Amino acid sequence: MNSTLNSFLVVCRSDALREYAPDKAPGTMSAEPINASRIARHLTLLAVGILTWKPCWRLWKHPGGVLLGPNVCIKTGPFTTLAEAHVLQFVAAHTSIPVPRVYCAFSQRGRVYIVMERIDGVNVGRGWVRRSEESKRAILAQLRGMVEQLRRVRPPMNTRGVSNIDGGAIYDPRLPTRSLWGPFSCIDDFHAHLRDNLPLDVDPSDAPADLLALLAFHKQSFTDTRLTHGDLSSSNILVKGDKIVGIVDWETAGWFPLYWEYVSAWHVNPQNEFWQQEVDKFLVPMPYELRMDAIRRKYFGDF
Repeated sequence: MNSTLNSFLVVCRSDALREYAPDKAPGTMSAEPINASRIARHLTLLAVGILTWKPCWRLWKHPGGVLLGPNVCIKTGPFTTLAEAHVLQFVAAHTSIPVPRVYCAFSQRGRVYIVMERIDGVNVGRGWVRRSEESKRAILAQLRGMVEQLRRVRPPMNTRGVSNIDGGAIYDPRLPTRSLWGPFSCIDDFHAHLRDNLPLDVDPSDAPADLLALLAFHKQSFTDTRLTHGDLSSSNILVKGDKIVGIVDWETAGWFPLYWEYVSAWHVNPQNEFWQQEVDKFLVPMPYELRMDAIRRKYFGDF
């Protein structure tokens, strides 16, 4: 098995020498594989088959997929998409944010496989409460700078509205009724679907005051989207000491209204409650937008 895995790594790493072309519009890459030669595909599927075999699974199981040695993992699952591989390359090409390098990505029988670098680091949430204030400030300052880089990236001309990096459907398991949404030609369409297409011009006498406030929020002119990670929880930020060495799990990334990063980061999972206190230190606080999103969740649900 070792010789098979070593051959696989040689193939993937040599293919990965072909760099991502930053001038290529993401909207044209919606279903394109990455460095997916026939041998790379076969070796990926073979590796997954071997390493998910029950006797091996306990040794090689990894939260992000299947480990393939200490520095490589394979991510695959029902909601893994090629867009996640594309956004990793896009972010690497347009920013200095540390993200996993993609060696190979392809779809086989409706399932996507991404062979990527496994970054050596631990999630920042581990031991956060025991860190010194100086250490916390250093990490949050780095994270703030990385978010500012994302904010400066504008969508290409052929990718407008709310979508994933490729101009396709967005994935977010926290949105109500389904996990895949859109894509939407504009932010107004995105908002309309978030409120179940409730008209903006409802009779004020027929709606509670907070719902009317949400409708007023959605009536504003939203024309600008930004590159958004969509899940900046402590579990997706990897550190070594006081240095951020990786931002991972970009499956919810895409082009969203400016406020979406903030409201998504603020609504942490129950294991991440402590992180809520840190969000305003690396993202520009948006209390009004957060209040509007809370109203949206109240009437139209989280899931």
